[in-house]
Amino acid sequence: MKTFRRAFTLVELTFVIMIFGIVAAISAEVYAKIYENYLVSRVMNTLQTKTELALEQISNKLQYRIKSATIATKPDLSTYIPAADPALNEGYRILEWIGYDELGLKGGYDATLGYFRPAWSGLIDVDSSTESVLSTPGSDLTLENSIIAALSNSRSNISDAAIIFPETDGEFDISKFGWYSTNSDYVYDVLPNGAQAFTITDPVKPEKIYERYMLAWSAYAIAPDPIGCVYDCTLSFYWNYQPWKGEQFLSAPNVMKSTLIEHVTTFKFKQDGDVMRIKLCVRGQIVDKNVSVCKEKVVF
Repeated sequence: MKTFRRAFTLVELTFVIMIFGIVAAISAEVYAKIYENYLVSRVMNTLQTKTELALEQISNKLQYRIKSATIATKPDLSTYIPAADPALNEGYRILEWIGYDELGLKGGYDATLGYFRPAWSGLIDVDSSTESVLSTPGSDLTLENSIIAALSNSRSNISDAAIIFPETDGEFDISKFGWYSTNSDYVYDVLPNGAQAFTITDPVKPEKIYERYMLAWSAYAIAPDPIGCVYDCTLSFYWNYQPWKGEQFLSAPNVMKSTLIEHVTTFKFKQDGDVMRIKLCVRGQIVDKNVSVCKEKVVF
């Protein structure tokens, strides 16, 4: 007796093949979407990390700024206003400021004395000072000279430094800080006169001598690169130039430059009183898609 086994008919096989095809197509689309989301997530995470690091670098420098000496500059490098000016708009894409030397203020360990001492104390003995020679007890200007040389890769020294009296904030005039001008009535070039005194070398002497001062040896700038770039720019950081000597960051002979972040679409800033607000947007690309990340930071 013969036994017959039932097989798939052609119609059944056709339906099975069709079902497998549909499942395969759906699965491929799902897998493709999952992979695309992974790529987007990876790029977004990378952009967020880079943006956060760039903002952290900027804020670390800005916290030592002399707030009344902070300006916003247009790419023509001839138009500038205070960073706190209500007229500040998107046309001002360059941020510049004079920063006091925080490392010199922290100083170093003095083995003879057995404690840390500042390279510049920030204090002036008014009674023993004149308009030309300022006594700064507790300072070690020889150490300050070494600090400036180290920070500038031996391109500057204490002869490039200047002092600024904080009390002049109430007489705010950005041109008197030396910005794009030869007039720097608030900033005075100095040379060391021993380890604890300055000689003011400016032809214009201070009308008043105050008990507190800040020592600065450099101005700083954050600008798009190239300078006229509006979208998808490299953001560069400049230092080691002295506006009180008539120098600008693009033309100063000893200026130093480093890249902060690339593919920047937005860099905005605004100073409100003592607070600086910064917004930074960076873009990335995945095949034919653009993604972007924006972050903001407040610096006191």
